[in-house]
Amino acid sequence: MFIEKIEKEVLLKPLQTVIGIVERKQPLPILSNVLIEKTGHLLHFVATDLEIQIATQINDTNQAEPTDESLTVAAKKLHEILRVLPEGSKVALEIQENRLHVKAGKSKFNLQTLPARDFPKILEHFEQSEKIQLKQAQLKKLIGLVQYAMAQQDIRYYLNGVLLVVEGANLKLVATDGHRLAFTSAKLDKEYPKTEVILPRKTIVELVKLLEENDEEISVEFAENRVRINFSGITITSKVIDGKFPDYDRVIPSYTNHLALDRLVILQALQRAAILSNEKFRGVRLILTEKNLRVSSSNSEQEEAQEDIETDYHGVALDIGFNVNYLLDGLNNTAADTVVFSFGDPNSSILITVPGNDEFKYVVMPMRI
Repeated sequence: MFIEKIEKEVLLKPLQTVIGIVERKQPLPILSNVLIEKTGHLLHFVATDLEIQIATQINDTNQAEPTDESLTVAAKKLHEILRVLPEGSKVALEIQENRLHVKAGKSKFNLQTLPARDFPKILEHFEQSEKIQLKQAQLKKLIGLVQYAMAQQDIRYYLNGVLLVVEGANLKLVATDGHRLAFTSAKLDKEYPKTEVILPRKTIVELVKLLEENDEEISVEFAENRVRINFSGITITSKVIDGKFPDYDRVIPSYTNHLALDRLVILQALQRAAILSNEKFRGVRLILTEKNLRVSSSNSEQEEAQEDIETDYHGVALDIGFNVNYLLDGLNNTAADTVVFSFGDPNSSILITVPGNDEFKYVVMPMRI
């Protein structure tokens, strides 16, 4: 008997933790499987796509005789079976002739397995690695401030992720898709050697899902071409993207035209204007004049939206077009009550910041409308 009896919820939780990187259609069939290793009373769960690996474990003290066994089984199928079983079901798992028998009450399922020895674990070499520590909530917040600006399947592969920079007592995160750039930083507990890595998009997506908003410690270890992240009994081992990230300091401008706005007021005005923006280009115009900001949009059917917002602006009059989705992303992912829009000329990017906070900067390139 592999597992005599265990509550389905206990078995489901670690499976849900690792399953995010598993896809049904894989070049290697075993990559669609989850590795389950039993050592004594511990049950280890591991999934990988060869670029990222997620591992977690549970302590199963209900087993009468702890044993050492292992197998791999279709992750999605086992997950679906467990998910639809009645709440509180007791599940038994048994290995017989390359099959995993799943039993719960009067339900029985037979799943094909593949040998655990063939499972391609990512090798870890972190003996001489640098390691930083911070709170889970802190890292989750930092990632949330930049992750929306990552590129998706860009041929410039180094943009398909987030740059993580450790410099002294500073941690910086940067993401860009070439049209906008998000930057954030935070103070660490002590000084560390300078380290720069680009974490792949998939790793960032999983971290956003798995990190919790609490003060538990998380450690991030850096080794050659690898990063290992440990928190809440979960270990994520990820390859890093090998490439030169753009010089973000040169992209972040310094302007003299500033406009402080209530974040919700400008957010809702942009949401309304977006309804009648061009479906393909999603353009919106920001027209700045003395004490007024006009938000306007139009589409190919000659439909128009226009809204005026009273401001205390006294700078140069400007008329600039932007992709409204890019502006909404930045405003939706910061919780500040007030934001500052800073402008150059009609052909320059916009810089969005938060008053009294130098740790967040969001740059959006203009577009012709």
